[in-house]
Amino acid sequence: NALNEFYYQWGIVPQFVTSGYNLPTLITHMFLHGGWMHLAGNMLFLWIFGDNLEDLMGPVKFVLFYVAAGLAAAGLQIMADPSSQIPMVGASGAIAGVLGGYLLLFPRARVDVLIILVIIFKVFPVPAWMMLGLWFVIQVFSGVTTPSDSGGVAYWAHAGGFIAGLVTAAFVWQSGGSL
Repeated sequence: NALNEFYYQWGIVPQFVTSGYNLPTLITHMFLHGGWMHLAGNMLFLWIFGDNLEDLMGPVKFVLFYVAAGLAAAGLQIMADPSSQIPMVGASGAIAGVLGGYLLLFPRARVDVLIILVIIFKVFPVPAWMMLGLWFVIQVFSGVTTPSDSGGVAYWAHAGGFIAGLVTAAFVWQSGGSL
């Protein structure tokens, strides 16, 4: 019960935000997670893709980029179901923005993908544009086909963050590496 109350207080509850209540959760939700695996998965993606963007933008601009993507992610998730009472927590939307930025700024980079088939482990290098493009398509498809009241994964937050990352990175790309 205490954990649920904590998520309701510091995670985004779309119905609260659309009613003008608990607006600080637009930021605080990005620093909470649903468990250790949720946190580990997000940090792995941030480590793999975020370091290149931070090197290009610098630490302050990268943090602003990250927070803007997280806000856009929250916005699209709220728009998908403004009356939802399910709290949303996690950095996934902001990290999806990092993925979108990476796709635009490093499209030819190769990403190692681990495939596990029972006892066979194989690493395949895949172009970033292919892996990230497929990931985005899966998020949109899942957002369209998953009932909004099911809880679980905030697919529209992922899509919103990714799109915000692409749009914001376009300014970086046009300016030759700075916002």
